[in-house]
Amino acid sequence: MKHDVAVVVPVLGDVEALAQLLGGIEGWQGRPEEIIVVAGRSDPELTDLCREHGCRLVETHANRGAQLDCGARQARSSVLWFLHADVEPPHDGLEAIGSALAFGAEGGCFRFAFQGQRTWYKRLLERFVSLRVALGGIPYGDQGIFLRREVYLHCGGFPHQPLFEEVRLVRRSRRRGKFRALAPAVRVATRRWERDGWWSRTWRNRWLAMCNMLGVSPEKLAGAYHGGRRPDIAADGGAPDSQSDRDEPDTTLNT
Repeated sequence: MKHDVAVVVPVLGDVEALAQLLGGIEGWQGRPEEIIVVAGRSDPELTDLCREHGCRLVETHANRGAQLDCGARQARSSVLWFLHADVEPPHDGLEAIGSALAFGAEGGCFRFAFQGQRTWYKRLLERFVSLRVALGGIPYGDQGIFLRREVYLHCGGFPHQPLFEEVRLVRRSRRRGKFRALAPAVRVATRRWERDGWWSRTWRNRWLAMCNMLGVSPEKLAGAYHGGRRPDIAADGGAPDSQSDRDEPDTTLNT
């Protein structure tokens, strides 16, 4: 069964990566009903690129959660597929989503994999992520999260925060019991791992996830994620940011 799918892509200066993503989508056998690019700032080059590829460009402030939510709420399609600009989604991604929905899923994600040459440490980290998700860990946005639009709205959408914006949404959608991890892979850019070192970046991600679990603000964590110093857990007193987070404890450490 064919479903109308809106692809929502948040960007902040990733014009080159977005051009590769859009070029790849044009090579698919089927095309999404909508492609909505949500920019965190005005960029004439981005405007030209979206016009060239027939995408809808929306502008809002630079905040990934807010950008994702803005794109989702402007979509007309019944299914929302959230992709980062620097990933390589599977060519059969639309078919995989349609099949999952036809068998009762309300949403899900794809398998995590790295771009580029295959190495033992890439395979090891990929298997770790797959195991973590299978055991209840949160799949992050680079795994190509998708949801029926009514489920997205019922679960409250993405909170307007710059990091870990998917955690609450995935928890709430999983509680409905119909969130599926699919076998095809979304391949993720390796630039942060190559810049910081494979094990150093992996540890940093683990540390940030633990800090998020303990209630450190997403704004502080975003600074650390993009290359700043490690956040101070005590700075926020370990307190969750809102009552809704207090009601939804996390018992896993997520990458």
